[in-house]
Amino acid sequence: MAATTESVKADAAEAPLLNQKNLWAGITLYLVFYSFIRWYEGVYGWSAGLDSFAPEFETYWMNMLYIEIVIEVLLFAGINGYIWKTRDRKVMSITPREELRRHFTHWTWLVCYGWAIYWGASYFTEQDGTWHQTIVRDTDFTPSHIIEFYLSYPIYIITGSASFMYAKTRLPTYHEGLHLMYLIAVIGPFMILPNVGLNEWGHTFWFMEELFVAPLHYGFVFFGWAALAIMGVVNTEVMAIAKLLKKDLA
Repeated sequence: MAATTESVKADAAEAPLLNQKNLWAGITLYLVFYSFIRWYEGVYGWSAGLDSFAPEFETYWMNMLYIEIVIEVLLFAGINGYIWKTRDRKVMSITPREELRRHFTHWTWLVCYGWAIYWGASYFTEQDGTWHQTIVRDTDFTPSHIIEFYLSYPIYIITGSASFMYAKTRLPTYHEGLHLMYLIAVIGPFMILPNVGLNEWGHTFWFMEELFVAPLHYGFVFFGWAALAIMGVVNTEVMAIAKLLKKDLA
């Protein structure tokens, strides 16, 4: 009985299973960054982004495009490379409490992925339609596209792939085989980026209006809705956590 009491006290003295600081830090990071990006677009979109042949367009928008692509490639390689290199090679033998803690860390990744999806596939995507219904594009690289396609989409792709990589390398639930719903939830939205090429080709040769109901945009809708497969991941998480809690209570 005394040993059990000491064990409970030791568990209570450990750090919380959910690191709320990391969770709110991640949410705030995206919010602050995208607020700055929206401010930048509001200031320089109208003053320097209406004529792609103007020198200020190269200064404020094309340079931004070049910089963000380089940074995103480095972040993708760096984050996923780090998660893989530091993977737990004995993940199947971790304690129930450590596994539970990692599940909550995984939830932090999932929340950030959902938050990033909102900014990329909802906020900036809707804004892009409004932008091009108002301003006739004279190039594929408009201020709206540079932010939407080449900034916000890669950011949620990086976040989603890192979330998947964390689960695969840190949690027994995902360690063996490939979780189908997780693959759909990550690869589906990722495929929106290659679909950008079809979109720009279509607008160049078909001169279509920026209507979301246009067949040219069906790919965005199809792959975007694939993000709902995340509910399959949530279902897996709930079952795994419930199983761990039963072990702990027992």
